[in-house]
Amino acid sequence: MKPRRVAAALLQLTVAVVAASMSLSLHAADDRPADRAIKQRVTPLYPELAKRMHVSGVVRISATVAPDGTVTATRTVSGNHMLATAAEDAVHKWKFAAAPDESVIEVDINFAPAQ
Repeated sequence: MKPRRVAAALLQLTVAVVAASMSLSLHAADDRPADRAIKQRVTPLYPELAKRMHVSGVVRISATVAPDGTVTATRTVSGNHMLATAAEDAVHKWKFAAAPDESVIEVDINFAPAQ
């Protein structure tokens, strides 16, 4: 077998093994004291391309929460663009404890490969 074909086969095998072994690890964190408890979380889907490219890291999302606890808006504050949409989509589905006023809460979503 030619060296170039061997290298290509090894690369394909490596990508397949790594993609199969990756999973999502996430947590929500707020550097400030919590003013709204999280009642329901939705786990973001790890984008397939990001998995294949070994993209990981924390995406910080700013969420506007209505008095009834629903998320009315999300915005990426920091983090990898490949992961941002998945993080925003998931946080937009979260439910928080009810409160008298609208609030803005920042949460961190950590996308990490399986250990």
